[in-house]
Amino acid sequence: MGFLVPILLWHRRFGIAVKTLNAIVGLSLHDASIFLRRRRMKLRSLMLALVAAVGMGSLPAQAVPVDLELVLAVDVSSSVNSIEYAGQRDGYVNAFNDSSIQNTILDTSEGRLGRIAVTYVEWSSAFSQQQRVSWSLIDSIESAQTFASSISGLTRSFGGSTGIGAAIEYSSSLFSFNQDTGYEGARKVIDISGDGRNNSGVAPSVARDNALTAGVSTINAIAIQDEDLEDYFVNNVIGGDGAFATFASNFEEDFTNSIGDKIFREVTGGDPVAVPEPATLGLLGLGLLGVFAGRRKV
Repeated sequence: MGFLVPILLWHRRFGIAVKTLNAIVGLSLHDASIFLRRRRMKLRSLMLALVAAVGMGSLPAQAVPVDLELVLAVDVSSSVNSIEYAGQRDGYVNAFNDSSIQNTILDTSEGRLGRIAVTYVEWSSAFSQQQRVSWSLIDSIESAQTFASSISGLTRSFGGSTGIGAAIEYSSSLFSFNQDTGYEGARKVIDISGDGRNNSGVAPSVARDNALTAGVSTINAIAIQDEDLEDYFVNNVIGGDGAFATFASNFEEDFTNSIGDKIFREVTGGDPVAVPEPATLGLLGLGLLGVFAGRRKV
């Protein structure tokens, strides 16, 4: 009887279908009618569910618009010892726990959305890169703290040689123009930190040019401990709109301060706001007094 049901369910004349079941299977007209009605309702429900599922599956997920897609690409090559690894990691933790950074991200002035998407990557040699914290939406103080907490719990993924070019290639592959990240940023920035020159894999300059051609807006870099490395980064690593390199003399306090300034510039797309030192404020005050005194004499 099973092979007859699909045909009979869709027969235009329900009465004929009932009589057919009655004649072939021996069901009473009443039982045949109930049987067909139940099967037809189940099949209709199934078809509606399938249509809904197919329809939902065919609709692309709506990406959340953000001010910035930011890849934090962190050097964990063998030249970075365990203490330095912890200092570098903690610098990023402190940055996203910093209220000034949080307020900068959440700022909605001048048409900004007040939210960014950020991911944290560790890299070393040409074939050693890993996305340690996946794309995260920072749109509140709490979400910034959650992202910082995710970084703070990390342990070193690997060591090895220094593949800056490969790190750029990997970072570029993570953006929304290459995969569905769930976010669509007005700017797409790679933030490279490192303490040495490339000695593994593709040349950084080649990877940089390819990344910019693919759709990356800017590649910035922070050189750690080696001042000459900043020039190397300027000539071989950074590129794009407003690109810059900066320097941290150590992996601890100076890195924390430098990476905070660096993230500020990446979020705002501009230079950090200089905060006058107390001595500078004193000189400024004396200068203003002089101006006022001069005006009184006129």
